[in-house]
Amino acid sequence: MAAGLGGALLLGGCGDGGGSEDEATPTASAPPSPAPGDSPSGAAAGKLEGSWVATSGGQAVALVITGDEAGLFASRGTMCGGRVGEAAGKRTVRLSCGGGQEERGTGTVDSVTATTLKVTWEGSAGTETYTRAEGGKLPPGLPPAGPGS
Repeated sequence: MAAGLGGALLLGGCGDGGGSEDEATPTASAPPSPAPGDSPSGAAAGKLEGSWVATSGGQAVALVITGDEAGLFASRGTMCGGRVGEAAGKRTVRLSCGGGQEERGTGTVDSVTATTLKVTWEGSAGTETYTRAEGGKLPPGLPPAGPGS
């Protein structure tokens, strides 16, 4: 699991390169446009930019933010793409996930420091605290990969 998630972290920093879209991949479609009132500027990303990991519901979750774009990958196969913006003076992460995944659609950034990011999702994921992954490496303390991961 750590190797696969580490690969997702490394891929999160790569550009698309303009190749063909793979219709079987949920993130192949364009990310959702910011809602009215959202500011898609890079300033909204600010300290949010980077790779963040958390454990939630027994799975590893990686949130990768580059500029105003965001991607989320979970160890059980969830993949989402979207944008970082600002609404009503608060930084937001808006994701579109394939397969009807509704756990993390819109999240409000509660706090961000050099090492932690706290996001409250409108979906069933609730509030999650992420740890910054430096240099494409997973931070210590994640659960080990095991059967059913």
